[in-house]
Amino acid sequence: MTIRTVIFDLDDTLLWDKKSIATAFELTCKKAAEQVAVNPSELEVTVREAARNLYASYPTYDYTQMIGINPFEGLWGTFDDPTNEFQQLKAIVPAYRKNSWTVGLAKLGIDNAELGAELGEYFIEARKQSPFVYEETYEVLDALKGNYKLILLTNGSPSLQHTKLEITPEIAPYFDHIVISGDFGRGKPDASIFEHVLKIADIQADEAIMVGDNLMTDILGSSRINMRSAWINREEKAPVEGVTPTYEIESLLELLPLLKTI
Repeated sequence: MTIRTVIFDLDDTLLWDKKSIATAFELTCKKAAEQVAVNPSELEVTVREAARNLYASYPTYDYTQMIGINPFEGLWGTFDDPTNEFQQLKAIVPAYRKNSWTVGLAKLGIDNAELGAELGEYFIEARKQSPFVYEETYEVLDALKGNYKLILLTNGSPSLQHTKLEITPEIAPYFDHIVISGDFGRGKPDASIFEHVLKIADIQADEAIMVGDNLMTDILGSSRINMRSAWINREEKAPVEGVTPTYEIESLLELLPLLKTI
């Protein structure tokens, strides 16, 4: 059946989230190096490692995995969302931010919890000041708007995903519906969130295509309801056995001629 609806992932599909996080780390580690004798690149490595380990140690970890919130989002999100799980995460993240930077510093021989706390708070502002959007994002959305129903389907905390949209205010108006896993209660690749999108858009699975960068969420999830998918593989990632996108593209611009052939 002809495609009527295009469903987009947000992070690292439309927004260049990895670059935003890398820039926030660069700015924060540079700030650290202005105060203590530390190599900024080495500090980024140790803080990333500390953040991953701490994040996995908290009782909220399973929930964040299910909803789709990664450790580095935990370093700048407020999680001011109403569910008990998000409230638990909200209570954890201030110490998580401080400890991630404090442990990262300590691994490089710097015992300074006060600086760790300062850097943890600075990282939040550095990330907010570093929104990056892929060069082709708006061109593609301009071409599709009015010709297709557009839906944004993103994993994450509602407060954090809305913050991302607030600091890139041009994106949200393109979409007829915005669905966030933290609002729904399950994240991609759970089939139920894709079925929810079909319901609110009043379409069948064969009338839509999922466009995303993540094989294990966007592509796997859409395949579970027999929806076609376009995997945007900008970084030449290796395929994953058992997860096969309908189409593979290297740039969002390739989506435009592709849709005309379906």
